[in-house]
Amino acid sequence: MSVKPQPIEQFRHHQDTDIAQTLGLDDVKRDRKRVKGWGIIAIVGVLVVSIGLMVRNQILNLRPSEFETVEIQRGSLNVTVAATGTLKPINQVDVGSELSGTIETVDVGYNDRVKLDQILATLNTDEPKAKALRSEAALESEQAKLQVAKATLVETRLKFQRTQELAAKALAPAQDLDNAKAAYLRAQAEVTSAKAQIALAGATLNADQTNLAKAVIHSPIDGIVLARKVEPGQTVAASFQTPVLFTLAEDLTRMVLHANIDEANMAQIKEGQNATFAVDAYPNRKFPAKIISIRNTPQTVEGIVTYETLLSVDNSELLVRPGMTATVDITTRMVEDAILVPNKALRFSPRGTDEAAAPDAALSTDRKQLIWTLQDGRPVPITVTVGLSDGHNTEVLAEGLKPGLTLLVNGVRSDKGKSSPTDGLPQRDN
Repeated sequence: MSVKPQPIEQFRHHQDTDIAQTLGLDDVKRDRKRVKGWGIIAIVGVLVVSIGLMVRNQILNLRPSEFETVEIQRGSLNVTVAATGTLKPINQVDVGSELSGTIETVDVGYNDRVKLDQILATLNTDEPKAKALRSEAALESEQAKLQVAKATLVETRLKFQRTQELAAKALAPAQDLDNAKAAYLRAQAEVTSAKAQIALAGATLNADQTNLAKAVIHSPIDGIVLARKVEPGQTVAASFQTPVLFTLAEDLTRMVLHANIDEANMAQIKEGQNATFAVDAYPNRKFPAKIISIRNTPQTVEGIVTYETLLSVDNSELLVRPGMTATVDITTRMVEDAILVPNKALRFSPRGTDEAAAPDAALSTDRKQLIWTLQDGRPVPITVTVGLSDGHNTEVLAEGLKPGLTLLVNGVRSDKGKSSPTDGLPQRDN
């Protein structure tokens, strides 16, 4: 039986294996790997626990200086509704002409103050004068006809009376009596007709004289000229509609603000409520106003429904002008001596708790919500009843809640000696 020779590498491997087994080196290697693995696990575990303890201590044992805080205050709260509007005069009148013709004179200009019945402009009066003269002549003619009819009436009456006397004595035939009577009745009708023609001619004369008077444009009110739209020599055509020659405002010391209130806010708006408004010309000044009327006609623009609300404005200083756009804040409710909390304190909630939304409008007085304060350097919740809000501060009610109490509005996390605000802190497990 022949023995197959083994390669020299295989021989050396078996030889090294036998030596390692004889010396126990394989067990040593296995023990070293096992120890190394457990050591790594232990180190990682220690690091995780250490980091957790550090985070827990830094978060749950923050000092009050590591929070952004505010204090509860006591004061007045005004709930307002915002809107936009336009300033207009209390009474604005467009003055026009009922006649067509050429403007002969213009007696006022922009911003001139005018009195009632003051002449503003005059049209050429040649044509209306001619018509008035013709109507006057026609009236005189009809009056003359009336005199003729009256004379005829007297004549026929006398003839009728004589004929009656003769017929009574059988000295005149019945036919003559009938003719005399008919002539008398016709004479009465002629007088009546003449009187009617005189009335008609008089009415025509009055109309022509009225038109002649309308050729002179008078001011219908005491006020100021806002717009002048004609010049001497300009032709006015009043065939289809009355052209506007002047625009007058009765009194600019008292104006009306026409505000458009959104339909969602109409339940809060009432007559007599006070308001303030601002215009771009005076951005740092608030002007007082007061609601005097609420219109019921809806106005829909791009799907948005609003209602026109009128506010009276005292413009004795003549600072605001007609047509200015105003931003209005209407005070719908006012609370005196209320406990006020900034809305950002209502928004604060440590991580791990339900987020609490802060009201941006008037809320029901039975709504419960949490605010947070510090006790022993840790956040502690306080349950409050939320009342009205003006968008910045909110009225709250709770037993033992007093002005000066510190509330949390944000947490501050330290990072290499610098502070940065966080959006909330984890809640400590109790």
